[in-house]
Amino acid sequence: MVYYKDLSTLEKDIRIPRKVLYKFSRNIFSNYKTVEIMKNNGEIRTLHVPKDNLKSIQRKIRFYILRKMPTSIYATAYIRGEGIVNNAKVHVGAENILKLDIRHFFDNITYPMVKEKVFKPDIFSEPIRILLSILCVYEHSIPQGAPTSPDISNIIMRDFDKEIGDWCKERNINYTRYCDDMTFSGKFDKEPVIEKVESELRKMGFYINNRKTTYLHSGQSKNVTGIIVNEKLSAPRKYKKEIRQEIYYCKKYGIENHMKHSVLKKKSRQLSDALKGQIDIDIDVEISTEQYINSLMGRINYVLSVEDNEEMREYKEWLYGCGNTQKF
Repeated sequence: MVYYKDLSTLEKDIRIPRKVLYKFSRNIFSNYKTVEIMKNNGEIRTLHVPKDNLKSIQRKIRFYILRKMPTSIYATAYIRGEGIVNNAKVHVGAENILKLDIRHFFDNITYPMVKEKVFKPDIFSEPIRILLSILCVYEHSIPQGAPTSPDISNIIMRDFDKEIGDWCKERNINYTRYCDDMTFSGKFDKEPVIEKVESELRKMGFYINNRKTTYLHSGQSKNVTGIIVNEKLSAPRKYKKEIRQEIYYCKKYGIENHMKHSVLKKKSRQLSDALKGQIDIDIDVEISTEQYINSLMGRINYVLSVEDNEEMREYKEWLYGCGNTQKF
């Protein structure tokens, strides 16, 4: 365990001079830009994204400090070796599934929470606690566009995850949390689970987003973080149908001709580990043939990471044969 009781230790570990850290901490607001994105449901989401120099500092804080802090075994987002597939695996074949969402998750992780729960006084001196907290917070909460925010959220939720996970284990209920998405599976009544979760969240200043609460019974199609988990892991049919359609028209008209009409001309991509990971964003941007193929290949690889699919392997081989792809 490294103790940060003086600035020289911090400088050495994150490889940034203290004068640079203080310079950015004093001008934190001018080092962010505001970006508005449209989600698939038509809602506008406002993101505060750090400019390149501040982002570089935050990445070093993340790599050299935050990544060394323990997280819960129940957290599956933003952790190396975990992800949406591992999150879904836990719930395959379950009789009942309850999905709960934490309302305004990142917005409710505040400066005092970061200072007290992440940069704790037994490890960090008071000046360093203040400095690092300022560098990771924008307008009193952690910004969705900052590379430090995902790790901070998992550290903040560590005790909550343990409390809920242990409580569920005693009742033979499976529990995972992917960012603000909590999933419970097994044979159980939903009311006691919801009451327990609400009680623990309130202690932290969080609340459930009731609009997104979903309880799935036996016989219903069950989807966890975008993956079907009824009897085995499988990608959604609609997702595979879209890939099938893209490949069909590529073969029929040629890739470049098809691109003029493709839905992928409006480049669809996901927020990476810097954000939640499950928010689809459409950005109007012309893309090259190579980018189109890479995007399509990425979709195929996603399906293959979820399920064994001979059709998708054939599509992948065909794209390789086009001679325009990079090595995947």
